[in-house]
Amino acid sequence: MTGVVQEVSVIRDEMVPMRDGVKLATDIYLPCGSLSKRNGGRWPVLMERTPYNKRGLNRSERTAKHPSPMDRIAVASWFAHKGYVVVLQDCRGRYGSEGNFTKYINESEDGYDTLEWVTRQPWCNGKIGMFGVSYGAHTQIAAACLNPPGLKSLFMDSGGFASAYHGGIRRGGAFEMKQVTWAHKHALLSPRTQQDPARKRALENIVLQDWFQKLPWRRGHSPLAAVPEYEAYLFEQWENADFGPYWQQMGVSAVDHYDAMPDIPVMILNSWYDPYVGSCTANYLGMKQAKTAPTFLTMGPWLHGQRSFSYAGDVDFGEQAVFENAFGVSYLEYRLKWFNRTLKDQVEPLFSEDEPITLFVMGGGDGKSDTAGRLSHGGAWQKSTDWPVPEMAAQPFYLRSGGRLSPHQPMSDEVPESFEFDPRQPTPTIGGAITSGEPVMVGGAFDQRENDAFLGCVSPSRDLKDRPDVLSFSTEPLAEEMVLVGPVSAKLWVSSDCPDTDFVLKLIDVHPPTPDFPDGFAMNITDGILRLRYRNSWSKPELATPEEVYEIEIELQATANRFKKGHQIRVDIASCNFPQFDLNPNTGETGASWAKTLTALNRVFMDRRRPSHVSLPLVPSRESCHEN
Repeated sequence: MTGVVQEVSVIRDEMVPMRDGVKLATDIYLPCGSLSKRNGGRWPVLMERTPYNKRGLNRSERTAKHPSPMDRIAVASWFAHKGYVVVLQDCRGRYGSEGNFTKYINESEDGYDTLEWVTRQPWCNGKIGMFGVSYGAHTQIAAACLNPPGLKSLFMDSGGFASAYHGGIRRGGAFEMKQVTWAHKHALLSPRTQQDPARKRALENIVLQDWFQKLPWRRGHSPLAAVPEYEAYLFEQWENADFGPYWQQMGVSAVDHYDAMPDIPVMILNSWYDPYVGSCTANYLGMKQAKTAPTFLTMGPWLHGQRSFSYAGDVDFGEQAVFENAFGVSYLEYRLKWFNRTLKDQVEPLFSEDEPITLFVMGGGDGKSDTAGRLSHGGAWQKSTDWPVPEMAAQPFYLRSGGRLSPHQPMSDEVPESFEFDPRQPTPTIGGAITSGEPVMVGGAFDQRENDAFLGCVSPSRDLKDRPDVLSFSTEPLAEEMVLVGPVSAKLWVSSDCPDTDFVLKLIDVHPPTPDFPDGFAMNITDGILRLRYRNSWSKPELATPEEVYEIEIELQATANRFKKGHQIRVDIASCNFPQFDLNPNTGETGASWAKTLTALNRVFMDRRRPSHVSLPLVPSRESCHEN
């Protein structure tokens, strides 16, 4: 079907055939009027492949001045007015497309086949750029793994799996429970559900918060039982607990395919409170090493895809945190400049190959409460020539007895600290790098105090450090500010009286008490997790021998934060971060369907032979591009 939208010619629901005969619904937006006479009617093409409805609203397409989301029709029409053909496609099994939806798995071949089809159309000049947020970024890198014809530029925002096993579906061996909340939401929104009253009613009657407190689940007894195709792929992700062939498929892994990708410019845009930080930094490093075309990395302080907000959770980072304030153009205009540069060879000063890294360093604000009641943490943008930033130096901070955190190693043996972890009383998630978690969990920066708004909190106003299942270590109030920019890791010596358990480490910026926050504000910066069975290998797990001491390493997500003078650097250690990650029953069982749980007695050692510590990426304090 063909139509006209404000002088843009639109071909709707072109059914593009894939190699297996399945046809995918595709809309094509063509410049018309006076534009259509230029270039012989052949244009560079911008393409988005999405499971979220090619004509639906996109919550990421909004600005501070215009907070109502645009739909994809408006976005495509805008780019068509600027001299691009825009191709929007529903992913396999979603909305207008044929086939069965299996999350992530078909995107490489379907992306390749669609790009090949586009290059054969009379309106394509042979140059194609891909764009999209989240899943729309995953589809880009999945297609790029097969080096498809015509692909000349990528703009990957808040996604693009480097390795979904190591971040995005699983992390540290644990399963990310946002996959459950995403599946429930989008199964409900799917046309098949909307056309099936019984299926729709069954999903609408699900109270996810109740289900999350009734683990374990099994196939046929889960919040997705009414939508078996969604339940099937979810359990497949959950039950494939070890790294192996399932996780090496294109669509969920790109790390082995950088050399095969086309040598083209790539923009990677992401944010510190996003679950894909690890993917984005890994993609930058892998692509930069494998090719000569420039790769850019921009990291803001936002939640997933929410670049036009100055806050994440209960913390505000100042007006310069807002994308359009920082870069002087809207998100639409920024992408237009990117594609003008990479597909039309126009000069665009915004993209300097000399400094391809743009980072928001959180912190430096006055710590007062803003008009919305959020902590004014502040922050500033900085440029760099590379990632990790060249001036970074990893500084170990050691866990010491009495809850101390110090840059000085223990001079004498110090006794281990221990805690009990009962999976039936899990340590709750309070913010963090989370997306698609509603209504069960939310991402962002929060005071690490229990609150009825967070699932599993049982003592409102209690600081998490005061829970019996948490060990907490803090520096003295800092005599001078410390700036962290880069990857964060921890090396711990631990033991457990169970065959398996988890160790979670969280990095926190403790604001001192103020009239607005009389108890201070313990702001979560980043976190990491390790399932003990994977201490030596992701593919060959080894259960623990009770009471044996093991050296483990936990990778936290990279971050950038300025700890002001008078603040404290705090590290919390627990064995659970639920519901962000699935529960470990401590029995050695894994997946969703364990039979029983054990209460684990876990220890962390901090003596001269076993100096447990966190490595912080310190950089010299310097002037920033934009100060708040």
